[in-house]
This record gives sequence, C-alpha cells and structure tokens, in this order.
Amino acid sequence: MKRYALLCALFYSSIFAHYQPTDANLAARQSFQEARFGLFIHWGIYSQVAYGEWVMENQRMSLEKYEQFAPLFNPVKFDPTEWVSIAKAAGMKYITITAKHHDGFAMFGTQQNKWNIVDGTPYGKDVLKMLADECHKQGIKLFFYYSQLDWHHPDYFPRGRTGTATGRPSAGNWPDYIKFMNAQLTELLTNYGDIAGIWFDGWWDKPDANWDLSTTFDLIHTLQPHALIGSNHHNTPFEGQDFQMFEQDLPGEANREFEKDTKISELPLESCVTIQKYSWGINLLDRYDATRSTKELIADLVGAAGRNTNLLLNVGPLSDGTFPRDAIERLKEMGQWLDKYGESIYHTNGGPLSPRSWGVTTQRDNKIYVHLLKWKSNDALWLPLQNVTQGYYLNHDASLSYEISNNGILLNHIEVHNPYDTVIVLEIE
Repeated sequence: MKRYALLCALFYSSIFAHYQPTDANLAARQSFQEARFGLFIHWGIYSQVAYGEWVMENQRMSLEKYEQFAPLFNPVKFDPTEWVSIAKAAGMKYITITAKHHDGFAMFGTQQNKWNIVDGTPYGKDVLKMLADECHKQGIKLFFYYSQLDWHHPDYFPRGRTGTATGRPSAGNWPDYIKFMNAQLTELLTNYGDIAGIWFDGWWDKPDANWDLSTTFDLIHTLQPHALIGSNHHNTPFEGQDFQMFEQDLPGEANREFEKDTKISELPLESCVTIQKYSWGINLLDRYDATRSTKELIADLVGAAGRNTNLLLNVGPLSDGTFPRDAIERLKEMGQWLDKYGESIYHTNGGPLSPRSWGVTTQRDNKIYVHLLKWKSNDALWLPLQNVTQGYYLNHDASLSYEISNNGILLNHIEVHNPYDTVIVLEIE
C-alpha cells in the first residue's frame, strides 16, 4: 500500500506542476500560519451512538442498521453563538468542522442526496449554515472537513480498505462518485460565504484510485481563490495543496506509524490532536481519564509553535449539540493561559533552537521566547544564542539572572516555575 501511495504522490506531483497559488492564497497561507491555534469539531449522527466516529466500521454495521440513527439525531441544544464564543475565549482563531465524515452523512443541506441533516433528521436545519454565519459575525475563520472516503454512497466502488460490511451491492460508477463529491464541494464553497479552506481526509482508503484531484483542486481554487487545501493522506503534500497536516503527532516526531515516512514540506504546517485520548467523535465509553489535562494540551500547543506548526485541537460534541463539560473547562483554562502568554505563540515562527528535552523556542521580530516545559530545578541553562541584549520572564515581576558571552547566554538559577510553561524572553540585536 505504501508503494501505491508513493506512486500516486509522484503522479499527482507531475500533473499539478502548473499550479500557481494566487496572491490571495499566499496571503491566506501566511495568515493561517500566524493563527497558531484552531478548534477541530467531529460531529455527526455517530455522535448519537457516542462510541466514536468510526463506530459504523468498528462495529461492522450494515447501512440498514446505521441509517436508523439518523431519525434519532435531534441536536436541539445546538447554539452556534456559544460554540464560536467558546473557541474565541480559548484563544482559537479558526474552526474546522466535519461537513461529511466517512459515513457519508452530510451535516449540511446538500441537494445531491437525502443522506443529510436537513432531509434525514427530525432537526431539519443546516447547522453548517448557522455556524458559518456566526463565524463570520465573530471574526473566526471556518474550514470544512470533507471525507473523500464514503461508506454510504453506492458509487464509491470498487471498495477501498474500509467499509466492506455495509451490505452495499458490489457495483457502482466511480466517475459518478467523483462528480457527486465535486458537486457537494461546490455547494460548500458557494452557499456558506467566505470559507477559509477544505480539510480532506480518506484519500488513503484508495490511494491507487483515479481521484482526478486536478479537477477537484481547480474547482476549489476557482470558486474561492484564497481557500486553502490540505489533505490528511500522510504523504508529502501534492501540488495544488496549500498546507500540510499531521495526525496526533508533531512534525518530525513520527510517533504514529502512518507518519514515519512523511517528509516535512515548506508549506504551512498543522498538527491535529484530540482532547479525548481515544476518539475524535464523542465516546462515552472511554475511561474516566480519557480527557487530557490542560498541562498536556498547552504542551501540545507550545510544542507545535516551536516547530512552526499550528495546533488544531479536537472536541467531539454530544448528540444534543453541546460540548462536554470537561472539554469546556480545558478550553477555558487554555484561553486564560494564552491571555497572559499569547504573544509567545501567535504570529511567531519556530525559534532558532530545535526542540530540546526541556522545551522549545519561538520567535517574533527581535524576541526569542524560551518555553521551559520540563524544567523543575533551579539549575542553570546554557543557550547557544548570540547577539542577546537582555532577558526577562514574560509577564512576571521576578528578575532573571543571566550572563551573556560571545557564544551564548547562561541563565542562572531559574526560579520562576509556571505549572504549564515557564516563558523567558530574550531580546536580540
């Protein structure tokens, strides 16, 4: 399968050699990279089951059985104002939400089939339209997640690596599925105002298929030239894509098997992680300790920024349209930390020092931010940074003891210990 993926990557690189991003697209890339922090939302009729977004596949459900959950999905407590306000208070600059996941169910009022929230549920309203309107109102950028994989559509044929237990007939017209997908993308980029980008997933299910990506990418860039395209395919980005993403991992870490052969591109980078440890969609059967601590999540955010990468932090809402209480608490605490230390994260680049055992560095203009994530003693810390003129703790009255030489700076007796991240500012010439 990896050989197929490599061959396909080479193929798509060759056919997209003509792609030239517009000035609007390049400006959007820069803005995206400076945002640093976004909210990922996995929400669909799988939330009714509350056993994760892969429940259909993991439980080997037939279409007949899975379709029974749609008439039960009635998120009467969904409040887009509250959702966007929570994201803003957390310090997030954009939201990425599942418009269609692998189960093929559209969380918007598509005209391409009836398998959607407007036609297939008692709720009968387009939640993406309400969310888009609120994002525009509050100044939050909106991305749509779209699964190229589809366990429901009859023309997703031949079948890929997943979705083999659905009971669909062994037949279908693949080109018709591509037309269906492009028609839905046209709706998403036409009916919901200004959209920041499309976040693809599922290509990996059939890496040897003729996806005709040139047509799809040209469609997106034509409808909204500034919109960014990313794909969670675990390969170096194809030409035509505008940012690179890493799933449950940071660039260069390769802690996940599917990221081990992924090369880091020069495009803007994003790492998506979950608040729950085991699922993206809400999973009430997760153990009590499944919600990760604020300290862990801030370490993810800081670690990403130190690698010149955005953090896209996922929440799986409940079927009634509300966020889990523990997720709200974590986001509130992260927002409080960013209120005080956000200047060391937003509009920064990865710092001059590579990630170390103690933490990372970020930089903006003439300021280098030293993030001590794992520093519990008063020991001195030597940093090989030249042209430092002064150093101090960020937003703390304590005096920093240091010695500057031609080869670097020695931080003496670091006495301030933030429970999440001790931030030291070094100004350079």
